[in-house]
Amino acid sequence: MRAHTEHSDILIVGGGAVGLCAAYFLHKKGCQVTILEKGVPGGGSSYGNAGLVVPSHFVPLAAPGVISQGLKWIWNPESPFYIKPRFDLALFDWLWKFRAACNAAHVQRSSTLLRDLNLGGKRLYEQFSQQAGFNFGFTPKGLMILFRSPAGAHECGEMAAAAGDLGLSARIVSNEEIAQIDPALHSRAQGAVYFQDDAHLDPAAFNRAMHAYLETAGVAVQSGCEVLGFQKSGRKITAVKTSRGDYSAGEILLAGGAWTAGIARQLGLKLPMQAGKGYSITLPYPDAKPSIPLILEEARVAVTPLGDRLRLAGTLELSGLDASINHRRVKAILRALSAYIDLPRPINPDQAEIWAGLRPCTPDGLPYLGRTARYGNLSVAAGHAMIGMSTAPSSGKLISEVIVGEEPFLDINLLNVDRYA
Repeated sequence: MRAHTEHSDILIVGGGAVGLCAAYFLHKKGCQVTILEKGVPGGGSSYGNAGLVVPSHFVPLAAPGVISQGLKWIWNPESPFYIKPRFDLALFDWLWKFRAACNAAHVQRSSTLLRDLNLGGKRLYEQFSQQAGFNFGFTPKGLMILFRSPAGAHECGEMAAAAGDLGLSARIVSNEEIAQIDPALHSRAQGAVYFQDDAHLDPAAFNRAMHAYLETAGVAVQSGCEVLGFQKSGRKITAVKTSRGDYSAGEILLAGGAWTAGIARQLGLKLPMQAGKGYSITLPYPDAKPSIPLILEEARVAVTPLGDRLRLAGTLELSGLDASINHRRVKAILRALSAYIDLPRPINPDQAEIWAGLRPCTPDGLPYLGRTARYGNLSVAAGHAMIGMSTAPSSGKLISEVIVGEEPFLDINLLNVDRYA
C-alpha cells in the first residue's frame, strides 16, 4: 500500500464503455482524469455484448406486459428470462419497484429520452469512427427484427407504429423485401420490422481504441485496482481506498456497472440495481452472412455480423453477481438461429467463444446519471442495462457536462440518481 495519496481533478471508478467515454469528454474539457478499474478496461459487460446501437430501443425494461411474459418464461431453464431462486431482500425490493414502474405512463415519459440517448450515442460513434486510430467496425445500416408468429407480427407492428410517432424510420417488411434489403440473408421468418436508424459496431474494438487513445492523451488508467472503501469529511469524499493505494480527486464519478450499487452502499447511497446476466456466442464465420444485425423476436436473440465473425447474444438472467455460464442457455441461443435463417453452412459450436456478462439493471429501466445530493463531489453514471454500449458516448458526454457545471445537452431529470433514496 502506498504511503501517499495520488490526486487528480476527476477520479472515475469503473473502466467500462461509459467510464471510458466519460474520461474522454472530461479530458477534452481540460480535466486531469484517473480511471480505477478492478479488472481490465472494457473487459466487463462492455466486451462481449451484441454491439448494437439502437435508437429502436426506446421502450424501457419496465413496461406493460413484461411481468406476465416473464412469468410464462421463468420456469423454463432455456427461456430468454430467468430469476435464480434465492432469499435476497435486495432482489425482492427491486422486483417490487420494477412492478410499480411497469405501466404505460412510465413508457410514455421515458421513450423520448431513451430515443435521444441512443441517437446521441450513434452521432458520437460516427464522429469517433472518423478519428485516426478508432477502427471499430461502425456500420450505420439499420437493424431488422424477424418474427415467426402472429403474436410476433402484432408486437412488431406496434413497435413500428410507436417508432414512427417518435420520428424514427421503421416499417414492416415481407420476406421478399427482407431479401432486397439484405441479399445475403435467407430468412425463414414471416416478416420483419426494419429500423433504418440503428447501427452496429465491434464493442471490444471500440474499447481497445478508446483505452489506447486515453493513455496516449495522458489519462491515467489503473487496471486491477479494486475499490476497498472511502475516506469522507462531511459532504465530501476526500479519498478512495483501493487495492493499489489511496486516490483523491476534486470530483468522483461512480461508473462501475453492475458493481455500482455495492460500491454506493459503502457511501450510504441507495441505488437499487440487479445484475442482468447476458450471454454471447461468437463464431468464426467468413462465409456469406447477414450484413446488418437481426433480433429474433420470439427467441429474444440478437445476431450481429462482426467482420469475419458472427455473434449471437441473448437472455436476461437475474442471478446476482454471478458470471458463470449455463450451457443450456447457450444451446437455446444456438438453436434459435436455425429457426429464423438459413446459413450457407452449419455453425460449429466447438469453435465458439462463449461469454457471459452482467448488465446493470435499475427497477425502472433508466440509468442513474447525475450528481447525488448526499455528497458535494460525487456523481453516478450507471444502470444502463442492455443499452450501455449504445448510449455510452452520450452518457459520457452528459456526465462530463454535469461534472464541469455545463448545461447537459439533454434533459436528464428522469435519470435522477436520488430517485430511490
